[in-house]
Amino acid sequence: MSELLEWNGELARPLNLIDGVFQPADSGQWLDSTDPSTGSVWAQVPAGEEADVDAAVSAAKRAFHGSWRDTPALQRAALLRSAAALFEEHADELARIETRDNGRIYAETRAGDLPAVYQMFHYWAGAADKIQGETVRVGPGSFNFTLPEPVGVVAVIVPWNAPLSILAAKLGAALAAGCTAVVKPAEQAACSILTAAKLFERAGFPAGVVNVVCGTGASAGDALVQHRDVQKITFTGSTDTARRITESSAQTLKPLAFELGGKSANIVFADADLEAAEIGVSTASIFTGGAGQTCVAGSRILIQRPIYDEMLARIEKRAATVALGDPMASSTSMGPIAFDRQFEKVRSYLELGREEGAEIVFGGRSGEELFERGSPYASGYFVEPTLFREARNDMRICREEIFGPVAAVIPFESEEEAVAIANDSEYGLACGVWTSDLKRAHRMVPRVEAGAVWVNAYRRIHWAVPFGGVKNSGYGRDSGLESLRGYLRTKSAWIELGE
Repeated sequence: MSELLEWNGELARPLNLIDGVFQPADSGQWLDSTDPSTGSVWAQVPAGEEADVDAAVSAAKRAFHGSWRDTPALQRAALLRSAAALFEEHADELARIETRDNGRIYAETRAGDLPAVYQMFHYWAGAADKIQGETVRVGPGSFNFTLPEPVGVVAVIVPWNAPLSILAAKLGAALAAGCTAVVKPAEQAACSILTAAKLFERAGFPAGVVNVVCGTGASAGDALVQHRDVQKITFTGSTDTARRITESSAQTLKPLAFELGGKSANIVFADADLEAAEIGVSTASIFTGGAGQTCVAGSRILIQRPIYDEMLARIEKRAATVALGDPMASSTSMGPIAFDRQFEKVRSYLELGREEGAEIVFGGRSGEELFERGSPYASGYFVEPTLFREARNDMRICREEIFGPVAAVIPFESEEEAVAIANDSEYGLACGVWTSDLKRAHRMVPRVEAGAVWVNAYRRIHWAVPFGGVKNSGYGRDSGLESLRGYLRTKSAWIELGE
């Protein structure tokens, strides 16, 4: 069945990791995890609650104060490299588990996410001994230096769309900085992270340095963010959930880092390389292996009027090549929506777009409409790629994050209009600009209100480059040395030298 994953009969049952011990929830309760391609339960995960969270945070606190914060940087780096090697060794199994759990096609999980995971751990290993302070000349009789120190116990809250890669970005930085962690995976797709917890133990991390507790947001999540011994929260997920975390954690005044939702604009100018733009726009918005379930989806496609019809024809032709079905199969190019509630949400926007007056260019079907009777995937949470044309930026399909394979095309005339439309959003995570005009490219980058701007590319993310948003897309950064600094606090030291 699997080397790493525990099973109970026909159901996988991965366990929480608390203080070096793999264990079920203290309550003995379990949460069902559904294979979104078939709609059937394939696993159960612990239904952790306050008692589990308290045990995990206490273990992380003991480990931090016991030895971890004083562990030499090169030793922390060696442990991170050991973890990287184990993730590489077990990449195939982890990719299969994650695909089974959230429906993102195996080809994309295995070829894209897993290599990024172990490369990120190598990156953080290299960063561990680059933490340095400064000296400040304040006068002839005083000497000042700054000392960066790890913040302590970090709550790492991970979403369901790309669990392992987001875990590596956050947890790797925290461990390199000398922090300990309690990881709370999304209950809808927790199996890959619960399974991967075994690799940190095998890598040699001391008990309590890495803890993983699964449970619902209302039980395990609230208990974690409210815990007085958690010193920082890093979260990737929806803007609404971030607001609840902010309110829930306010009494303990801990720093927060949020990478949240988006409604990103992908702007195609008439002078763009249309073949490159066709591929970039399509994969950025709706034709991904994860069915558009990405925070950086370029789901507002802005096309300049002179090339409007040609670009629509190009995108429609590419949509015809998308194959839905078994996310493990090499012939499948797009998987299902990850779970039932998200499936129903996406379907509701298909109807809403029609009601708002947008015209469907292609798509609009879902569920059993897409498969022959008797197909095991007819009960799965599939939505075909859907594109609305002649949309207006005041429509809800253009303002609200759908998180599915649904995009809307908005025409524009001038560069100024494109900037105005792109910035007319409560979100500011990313933006794509397609143009052959180098001067225009340099004008657009500072004018667009977004944390990342890609020119003649889209969704380029690298572990050495800070990533995050502005406005309701959050604050703080994942990846890069800027992220590492977020797990540190600066102490100022004064030494009086006398006259």
